[in-house]
Amino acid sequence: MADQAVDPDGAELSALPATEHRFLGRARELKELRADIARAGLDTLSGRKAPRARVLLIAGRPGSGRTRLAEELVRQVADRYPDGVLRARLGEPDGTPVPVEQAARDLLAALELPAPAGAAEDDLAAALRDALAGRRTLLLLDDAAGAEQVDALLPDAPDCLVVAVSQGPLTGISDVRPCTLGGLDTKSAVELLTGFAGSVRVTVDPRSAESLVEACQGHPAALVLAGGWLAARPKAALSDLTKRMHAAPEEGADGTDGTPLSRVFRLVYDQLPGPAARMLRLLSLAPAGLADPHTASALAGCSVDAARAVLDDLAAVGLLRAVASPLPQYEVPGCLHPLLRALADSQERPAELQLARARMLERTVRLLQSCRAITETDSPQAREKLSGMPRALRFPTPRAAADWLRIRRPALLASARLAVADGELDTLARRLMSQLVRALAAHVGTQAAAADLYGLHGLVLDVAERRGLPRERAAALLNLGDLDAQTGRTREALARYRAALNAGREANDPYATGRAMESVGGAHQELGDYDRAADWFGRALAERLARGEGPDTGRLYGRIATAHTYAGRYGEALRNWRAALAGYRRSGDVAASARALSEIARVQEYAGRPEESLRTCQEAVEWARRAEDARLQAALQLRLADTLDRLGDPAAAHLHRAAAERMLGEETPEGDASPEQDANACEIRSASSED
Repeated sequence: MADQAVDPDGAELSALPATEHRFLGRARELKELRADIARAGLDTLSGRKAPRARVLLIAGRPGSGRTRLAEELVRQVADRYPDGVLRARLGEPDGTPVPVEQAARDLLAALELPAPAGAAEDDLAAALRDALAGRRTLLLLDDAAGAEQVDALLPDAPDCLVVAVSQGPLTGISDVRPCTLGGLDTKSAVELLTGFAGSVRVTVDPRSAESLVEACQGHPAALVLAGGWLAARPKAALSDLTKRMHAAPEEGADGTDGTPLSRVFRLVYDQLPGPAARMLRLLSLAPAGLADPHTASALAGCSVDAARAVLDDLAAVGLLRAVASPLPQYEVPGCLHPLLRALADSQERPAELQLARARMLERTVRLLQSCRAITETDSPQAREKLSGMPRALRFPTPRAAADWLRIRRPALLASARLAVADGELDTLARRLMSQLVRALAAHVGTQAAAADLYGLHGLVLDVAERRGLPRERAAALLNLGDLDAQTGRTREALARYRAALNAGREANDPYATGRAMESVGGAHQELGDYDRAADWFGRALAERLARGEGPDTGRLYGRIATAHTYAGRYGEALRNWRAALAGYRRSGDVAASARALSEIARVQEYAGRPEESLRTCQEAVEWARRAEDARLQAALQLRLADTLDRLGDPAAAHLHRAAAERMLGEETPEGDASPEQDANACEIRSASSED
């Protein structure tokens, strides 16, 4: 995530006592990296100005401390880059590359710049390059899976510096400055062990300490696990662990390799109690490698309190890393993820793993239901649902629910992606996405969460197409089309709406069909094709009339009239606005009647009939007064003033303007409605009654 100090590999610090949280060793590597920043590049040597930012590569195996070294370098040179430091993580703990689109979006968010929902990867990368042009910024791109990710995010700004962290070379990026990491030097490695084992054990047996470092090959993550084993056994000598390391088989029974990290991990793992060992290997299923007590509880099938205690114990010995967060949250180190996954596959039956995933998704769905329900305090049904939930699933306040949603957002989005990719838990996946969309809309707002909603609706579409669910496919396409339209991609939105219309017809869903027709008309209107817009609005109107849906017909008459107004066909526009007015009056909608009269007056003014516009405007003012709509009254008073000016009556015009100003001055801000309240981006439909 952008602008967050993530450290999937620098495990040498994660389990140290607070007094030992300092950088150890790597003096030679730091010196070389700092020298590389000042060294002339190939372009400079050839007399050309460097076209892009310089890239320093820190390469090493997971657990080698590569991220920690990168963070230390950034700390030391950050003052040279007055425009700040940006961070992005380009790989998940399980090795899955983070899409460039997501990384670019996170970096733009860190710069407080807009990133339209659904924008293409190339557009977002270009926007990032434009934002960094002319700046002196330092980018830390952590856990890069390949050169393509780094190249797409590389600024076209020679004064910027990119520090990339990867397992291997970044072939294809010119003039990369690589720094390949091995183990820690003996002095630093022994100092690291001392932080766990205590100075007494190291002082009385320095040879065993050095032998243990040699057995671990100075690998930081292996040393942390060895230190955690020693810290948990204050009476054990360093020689005990050294002998165990040398006696450990080169290859595990489950096929794991014989690296120092693998051997010390098996020693630590084999000493865990059975329930803790099972929970640890099941944490390889945690989305995005992030686990909280609820996730661990659901995976292992135990209580939340018991899960929290086990997680704390695992973090104490370096098998997990506690994440700095207001809520208890833990990260599975990336270097341990493949070892845990291998253990889970070898020691758990496939059906048990699938059951653990299902329990985790079900728990997440219920937490999201609680998260949304806490915002509906005025709903008796929501209060009843909340009271029926276990206490552990309830949030004390809406603020607590919003904080949980914000902190767990990466894991929640990863849960949705993994559930859809699994393909065997589609019912749970649909419920999860439905509740996540509603929780985001309730706490974040549909506009602020548009990017997340776009991705979720895309996942809903994937499941609907895979399962042959035309009704849900129509809803997902409508939502995606709305988000495309909001961000100016009208042609893309039009294609979505047409596909939604076909899906709605296939599902025999009158709501989806009518909504799609109206949306197709709106897209044509936005594109300036007013004839097609009026035609599609007319088709939607015919559907509503055939079903006797009176309240919606007035709105559609108004949309047809608007299209005719844009096309300059004022007679047709007036005819349709009068039809809309008649419908509103029949239904007793006073406010809508006032607005329709206002639009009729506008069209009459456009048509060059100011006297008729004046009379209609006066009638509209009366209806607006009856509707107690002060803003509409004020707008109509201003229109009356403009019309009177054109008719040569400035005194009367002045009176109406004064009345409008008085109305606007008396209106309180509390009466303003947020545009987000009317936004409709939550049309996910589910067969579950719980949704």
